[in-house]
Amino acid sequence: MIQQWMNIPSSDILVVLSQCGGSNRSGFTVVSSNTKGTIHLDGLFNIISYDVVPKLQNLLMASEFKVVIADESHFLKNAQAKRTTASLPVIKKAQYAILLSGTPALSRPIELFKQLEALYPDVYKSVHEYGNRYCKGGTFGLYQGASNHEELHNLMKATVMIRRLKNDVLSELPVKRRQQVFLDLAEKDMKQINALFRELEVVKAKIKACQTKEEVDSLKFAEKNLINKIYTDSAEAKIPAVLDYLGTVIEAGCKFLVFAHHQSMIDSIYQFLLKKKVGCIRIDGSIPTVSRQAYVTEFQEKDSVKAAVLSIKAGGVGLTLTAASTVIFAELSWTPGDLIQAEDRAHRIGQVSSVNIYYLLANDTVDDIIWDVVQSKLENLGQMLDGQENTLQVSTSQPPRSSPAKQKTLDSYMKRCNSQEDSENQPKFKNPRH
Repeated sequence: MIQQWMNIPSSDILVVLSQCGGSNRSGFTVVSSNTKGTIHLDGLFNIISYDVVPKLQNLLMASEFKVVIADESHFLKNAQAKRTTASLPVIKKAQYAILLSGTPALSRPIELFKQLEALYPDVYKSVHEYGNRYCKGGTFGLYQGASNHEELHNLMKATVMIRRLKNDVLSELPVKRRQQVFLDLAEKDMKQINALFRELEVVKAKIKACQTKEEVDSLKFAEKNLINKIYTDSAEAKIPAVLDYLGTVIEAGCKFLVFAHHQSMIDSIYQFLLKKKVGCIRIDGSIPTVSRQAYVTEFQEKDSVKAAVLSIKAGGVGLTLTAASTVIFAELSWTPGDLIQAEDRAHRIGQVSSVNIYYLLANDTVDDIIWDVVQSKLENLGQMLDGQENTLQVSTSQPPRSSPAKQKTLDSYMKRCNSQEDSENQPKFKNPRH
């Protein structure tokens, strides 16, 4: 994309790879991060994956980068992760820093903190102040809730955030249509899940009656384990009904993506498609990152490859699969950001059809719990990032929503960075701008 938009020689773009395999027909300068010798980051543009940053941190800090762009910056959400502790000083040292993300907070406001600190440490300097103000509530640990959404939204908009909704800026994208499909599960498949739900009700009742914090914590742990067991067993129970539904999709003859979470579900779907002699690709955690693009190309270019079987985590980020306009979720994820990222493998620039998304749900399974959790998380994120409530809308058509008023552009940020005149009245930046 850099080459396409900036019209510079490909040799000016240096790419650091952890393993150098495959062809380099584009003629980029490619170096290995595992080399014994010294690496020189002397490209006009230097492209490095987050996982390589910790290895090269000293070299990166010694380099005088004018601009650092962190793509998919939600990868920096975990304060303890090596990639975060290594990347933040590099971002802070740069004269200009731009963080790009379609889902900056996958679930909770605390996940924004490190990204905000990287851009504007004068304002976002104390995780405790931030946590007490914007992350109250929640049941699983300190600062895992959400509070004062509107204030946080306004603060981010005033300091560092340029927020655009897809509806506002990508007018060439057709609409996304979401539908719930309710599956009929066999009685025998439901027995175990029903027993687990009864157990869950008992634990919940005990939590309500608890007197001490220790008892509550212990029962909350038991509740979490029960929900995880229901999650796994729901996948097993749904397999026959999911395969039955896919049988009807195959008959339609269209290209489609199918997402799942559990290995048993992914394996069953993949084996079913092979048995039905449907040309398909599979991308999950077992497929090395370097091999994934070849599968994507196969799916995009070959008419005979009708299906892509994808894990929500591995197949949900960074892939363009616009040859399909049908997306099916055999299972849900607890994280709404993961679902939206997965939907957007097909709903991207280059898509010429309206994208139909089908969520395969089963009553009285974990889907009942997850769907509500996803909705409430999306509501919190909508208020925080967009200044309004947001839900995973299920409808036949979705009217476009206007973006919050008085949004800034990157241009106005740059002007503010370079403006020397009324610097007295401007918010103080992390580094003086020259």
